[in-house]
Amino acid sequence: MWLFKKKISLKDSGLLQGLTDYHSHILPGVDDGVKTMEESLTILQAFEELGVKKVWLTPHIMEDYPNKTEDLRRRFAEFRKEWKGKVDLGLAAEHMLDSLFEQRLEANDLLPIGDEGNHLLIETSYYTPPYGMDDMIEAIFSKGYFPILAHPERYRYMEEKDYRNLKDRGVKLQLNYLSLVGGYGEQAKKKAEWLLSQKMINFWGSDIHRFSHIKDSLDLKTSVKNLQL
Repeated sequence: MWLFKKKISLKDSGLLQGLTDYHSHILPGVDDGVKTMEESLTILQAFEELGVKKVWLTPHIMEDYPNKTEDLRRRFAEFRKEWKGKVDLGLAAEHMLDSLFEQRLEANDLLPIGDEGNHLLIETSYYTPPYGMDDMIEAIFSKGYFPILAHPERYRYMEEKDYRNLKDRGVKLQLNYLSLVGGYGEQAKKKAEWLLSQKMINFWGSDIHRFSHIKDSLDLKTSVKNLQL
C-alpha cells in the first residue's frame, strides 16, 4: 500500500517495479499504436529501466483493424527476435465488442491473455455500449473465457452501478495506470481513484500507443493516496 504525503513523479515512485503490463500497443505497424520497430524497442527499454517485469502486446482486433490471428503471431515472432532485453513479452489482443468479435468468438479465433490462456481483453466504444453487450459477455463465459474489460475508467457511459454489475457477473477490470496521473483527463482520473477505493481493479496496463505517452506521464506529478499496483 502506497501513501503519498507529497506530490511525486510516477518515475520516482517505484510503482512500476515488478509490474506486469496487461495492455499495450507496442507491436509495431499493426494498428493505431507504435509504427516502427525502433520506437517499440525504445519503449521496452524504458519499461525495463522502470522495473516492469512483463508486457502483454495487445493490438486491436476490431472492424477498423481486422487483424488476422496468424498475421499477428508472425509479427510478434519477428519482434521477439529483435528484443534483447529482460522484460518478458506475451502476445494477446484487445478485442472490440462488435460484429467481428462475434464472428471470431464463434470460430474460437482469438488471442487470449494471461499465462493460463483463459482470459480475453475486451473493450467497447467510450461513449455508448454495443448492442447486445450482455449477450456477448455471456458468450465469452460460455466459451470458457474470463472477460477483462480494458480501461473501465474511460467509458463515459458507465456509472458506479454499471461497474458493480460487471463485477457481480464475474467480469474483471484492467485499469490504465496513466489515468492516475491525468493522462486521460480529470473524469477518468476520478473514476480510476474510485475504482481503486472500491478494490475493483484486477489488472494494470499502460495502453501505450507511442513513446511520448510514457515519457510525458512519467514526468507528471501525482498525489494519489492509498495506491497499490
